[in-house]
Amino acid sequence: MKNKKESFFKSVISLLISQAFIKVIGLAYKLYLTNKEGFGDLGNAIYSSGFQIYALLLTFSSTGVPNAISKLVSERLAIGDNKGAHKIFKIAFFTFGVLGLLGSLILFLGAKKISSALMFMPEAEYSLVALSPSIFFVSITAVIRGYFNGRQIFTVTAKSQTVEQILKTIFTIILVEFIVFIGRKNVKLMAAVANLATTVATIFSFVYIYFYYKLQKKEIKFEIEHTVNYIPTRIRETIKQILKVALPISASSLISSFNKNIDSFTIVRLLKNSVGENEAKVQYGILSGKVDSLCALAFSVNIAFVTVLVPSIAKNIATKDLNLASKKAKIFLRISFFIAVPITLFFFFFSEQILKLLFPNAINGAIYLKINSLSIIFMILAQTTNAILQAIGEVKVPSISFGIGMVIKLICNIVLIPNKDFGIFGAIIGNIMCNLVAFSVSYVFLNKKMNIKPKFYKKIPFKRGILSNIGE
Repeated sequence: MKNKKESFFKSVISLLISQAFIKVIGLAYKLYLTNKEGFGDLGNAIYSSGFQIYALLLTFSSTGVPNAISKLVSERLAIGDNKGAHKIFKIAFFTFGVLGLLGSLILFLGAKKISSALMFMPEAEYSLVALSPSIFFVSITAVIRGYFNGRQIFTVTAKSQTVEQILKTIFTIILVEFIVFIGRKNVKLMAAVANLATTVATIFSFVYIYFYYKLQKKEIKFEIEHTVNYIPTRIRETIKQILKVALPISASSLISSFNKNIDSFTIVRLLKNSVGENEAKVQYGILSGKVDSLCALAFSVNIAFVTVLVPSIAKNIATKDLNLASKKAKIFLRISFFIAVPITLFFFFFSEQILKLLFPNAINGAIYLKINSLSIIFMILAQTTNAILQAIGEVKVPSISFGIGMVIKLICNIVLIPNKDFGIFGAIIGNIMCNLVAFSVSYVFLNKKMNIKPKFYKKIPFKRGILSNIGE
């Protein structure tokens, strides 16, 4: 019991440190790019618009997949079906490998049409081409991460993500400096090679985690041979089972990702008539390159808890320990609340100082960050609430809640952005309303399902009580 508890806390701390390190390193290359002469806010607009399309396609094949595989694997392991857990992994690896390959081909072959017709940003074509191979590698990497998360081995996910982010930062700087060195100081090429760095980093991340899996094969084989409760299923049925869980979770992530693409599709198109096309791209670059990146820091801190939450609660559901699952859910919501509030207040009151410190060569956007920070608390609580819903098997609710939020976001953009009294602030208002509605809908459903009414002001029992056994 003691080792198990220590293993759990080690996992959470490892993921927390990893996420913090990843975001600090990620912010480093964002600072480098934004402050780089010839790049700035316009370069951020090109870079971010390409990256958002990549992220949109990526959700079909990988976003949500780690949680889905983690949930299914942990359920099988909870009843002693080690062989069935590994079978789920193998079939998922092939299935999402195929989906990832299709996503890569779509992005590669359709880069020109997507950048021009959909994004109104033809400069992003090379960025999309550069990003296209990474969809395949991230897809299969996500399955391996999900498998180890389901086995309660979270450190390999943390390490592989850290390796990926370090290499991404290093290659971003090297490739951009190379472009400048050879005299091609072109903002389109600089954005493209910055995105190419993402592809190179994802390949190395896959190689790292795949070799880790190979090293664990002997232990995994031993567990499979000593399975005590194997439940045989046909390959077709297993694929259906995986997709039944993975697709709704991915759909939720897809809708969340599409919210960012609403901005890439609408801001420049709707804003250019009032401020001009170049200024519209600059304002979009400020919002997507600086404001969204900073707000994502808060989102990433909560990921450590959400990553551990899904297999932990799913295991309790599989063993029909609903009381323990409910207690865990309440505590995780309170943890998320205590993460969200200080970060929201910090960004709100110190937005100008933050931008001056981090982006001395591109300080515009303090008021954007101040107002957009109000979305952080709802964004984090929605993330946790939806993870709990996924863990208890209600995988469709997050899609519905984010879908409603997305519609409201789209309406806000279409109605408010062309209005000179709002402009770019229409998109920011849409962000806040989207996350507020998404959280509210999910929380109401979760409360009805599990009668969860966490008292956010209560002390979290880190040293005793439920957290001492939360890994069970």
